[in-house]
Amino acid sequence: MNAVEIDSLTYTYPGAAQPTLKGVSLHIEQGDFLAVVGNNGCGKSTLCKALNGLIPHFISGTFDGKVRVGGLDTLESDVGTLARKVGYVYQDFENQIVRPTVLDDASYACLNYACPDYKQRGRDALRQCGLEGREEEYIWQLSGGQTHLLALAGAVSLCPDILILDEPIAQLDPMHADRIYEVLRDLNERYGKTIIVIEHHTEYIADYCRHVLLMKDGRAEWILPTGEALQRVDELEACNIFPPQVTQAAYRLRQRGTLPESACLPTTVEEGERAFASLSYKAVAPVEKCRQEEESAVSFQDVSLSYRTVKGEPRIVFDGLELDIKKGERVALIGSNGAGKSTLMKMMVGLLKARKGTVSLFGDPIGEKKAEELSRQISLVYQNPEEMFIKDSIRGDIAYAMQVRGVPDWQERTDRLLERFRLTELRDRDGRLMSGGQMRRASLAIGVALEPGILLLDEPTANLDIATRREIMQVLEDMKDMIQTAVIATHDMQLVCQWAQRIIVLSGGTVVADGSRDEIFAREDLAELVGIRPPEIFTMARRLDPQALCYTVDEFMDRFQEA
Repeated sequence: MNAVEIDSLTYTYPGAAQPTLKGVSLHIEQGDFLAVVGNNGCGKSTLCKALNGLIPHFISGTFDGKVRVGGLDTLESDVGTLARKVGYVYQDFENQIVRPTVLDDASYACLNYACPDYKQRGRDALRQCGLEGREEEYIWQLSGGQTHLLALAGAVSLCPDILILDEPIAQLDPMHADRIYEVLRDLNERYGKTIIVIEHHTEYIADYCRHVLLMKDGRAEWILPTGEALQRVDELEACNIFPPQVTQAAYRLRQRGTLPESACLPTTVEEGERAFASLSYKAVAPVEKCRQEEESAVSFQDVSLSYRTVKGEPRIVFDGLELDIKKGERVALIGSNGAGKSTLMKMMVGLLKARKGTVSLFGDPIGEKKAEELSRQISLVYQNPEEMFIKDSIRGDIAYAMQVRGVPDWQERTDRLLERFRLTELRDRDGRLMSGGQMRRASLAIGVALEPGILLLDEPTANLDIATRREIMQVLEDMKDMIQTAVIATHDMQLVCQWAQRIIVLSGGTVVADGSRDEIFAREDLAELVGIRPPEIFTMARRLDPQALCYTVDEFMDRFQEA
């Protein structure tokens, strides 16, 4: 039985010159766990919004073809009816949370449908989504992962047969990402839900999904079992979809002649152990650490900070924090959602004030600095880049801080930044209407406009596909000559491993580890305590040889040879 039947679907957004979907025809079986992949603009989200009736009932446009979900024709059924067949959790899932307490929110959709048992439906959904026992908590007491699960529970409460999630783990640390996918697997296997995820993280696709749908230029290129789909390395990479690192390494080993042409490529670490059993590790000499400048850039001395709460005691974020960041360092702040990373950055720029203790910048307390002086010394680039756009053009946004402060050559400097960040052709575009990668580059240009000594970046690669993440990593690498000291808060372990010189691990507002990537990722206890995880190829290498320290596929290829 098919959960979804699409025949010759073509859809064009209002005012668009070309259709976004072009003659899509496919069937999705009831009970499938399907990953939808493809590069930016290929039509993934548009396709999924056609399944719950948002297209064309809410988002108008030119719609041709047939879409049937759970036996209902989406053209003949309204959005309210389709919501009971297809539940949808959006990438910006916070916007789906509408009530102050957990049970209120989980049962709200059922209340709107006048279900007499709406409270019980909400409780059942919370249990299915792993939030049982939190019914009376306020939504702001939840972590990011728990909030995502609450948005999912709100969709589950209407008992739809199909659940669609757009980038479900884009903003989550590995521990919460694992939890999301475990809940989805349970909904799929125990409750028979058809799960459809738009996903860029192919290691999760390999571990959880049964089939993969590749969208390309508005068409459904193919739908294949996951193991078969991930073998198509060249085709996937041509669409900026990168198979798991284990698969990439095996593919290159096969090209090198180390693995036979007939062998299936491994897609998980467990399969990699068998495929790479003949390889041996060639140890490399440790790199001598460069001595950092001793001058302090930012220091926290006995710093305590807490948030007032509506319910219960104030939430303590930091209690007696001691931390010193030296001038010239490239620092990564890592830890699970809610560990205090963003709060720490907001204290550095003076957006939050410590209840006790002193935060100093280049040896002087932040509280004694004027706002204008502070903005020239340190800059924060927000996680959501659109929050940094206040003008109707990128050129205006980049120029603004320099212009209002009377920087003499602000026009020339603006042009140089536009060129440096490859934004010259986009200079008259509204930043909020650009692609994710373009917005990131623009927000970085705004952040460095005043040439601050310290640049802070909050999740600079969040919500980006892998190709765009690589682009941003290259931009950060190219900025070394512009920024003396940089601090990044991130869940992107590939970014951490390839960029950071020093890694600070936070847990519950406490620094639980501080050191180089080898010192941090060699400690297995940190993974359990904080929920961080090194890149997959690091885990693969350690399975083959406990002494191996490989953070990229290139390093793996260099250090593992046939015995």
